[in-house]
Amino acid sequence: MRPNDPVEHLIALLAKLPGLGRRSARRAAQRMLMEPESRMLPLADAMRAAAAAVRPCSNCGNLDASNPCHICSDNQRDHGLICVVEGVAELWALERAQAHHGAYHVLGGTLSALGGVGPDDLAIPSLLARAGGAREIILALPATVEGASTAHYLAERLASTGVPVTRLAQGVPMGGALDVLDDGTLAAAFKARR
Repeated sequence: MRPNDPVEHLIALLAKLPGLGRRSARRAAQRMLMEPESRMLPLADAMRAAAAAVRPCSNCGNLDASNPCHICSDNQRDHGLICVVEGVAELWALERAQAHHGAYHVLGGTLSALGGVGPDDLAIPSLLARAGGAREIILALPATVEGASTAHYLAERLASTGVPVTRLAQGVPMGGALDVLDDGTLAAAFKARR
């Protein structure tokens, strides 16, 4: 590798993106460099524009070019239903699936004693402030130890508001065979039966 090589620098930056290893980054760089006017320059312009315009929504934490974001500003949504998610990726996944037509609240992570993430590191105070105007708070947190402990903590903190707190169902996935699932998943599915 030559010092200050722009190609290697591009590959190194691309390799830092989630889901791209060094080989995938090299292939992406090759494709972009073969047609820089149609692939690379529009991407650079879009990245520059997004970096200048996109900010977290002051209400829910979603990333958007407007504040409040397009979801918080949408009068067609049910703002009495607040879906609490770990991060923006989960919010975007629920929007892609068109699974929730209410409001959101991005925590910015989950509680993790080992990772040094405590309640003060998450957007919990703003959730508690919003809870008074809600009819239901849906905890859409990951099915992990950290997600479960965060959900338990939030349920305890939200109990004093009188707002019903629910969790997403967990258990057997569509097409899942019972004999290959772990014990925790089977137990959760059995408890959440309907």
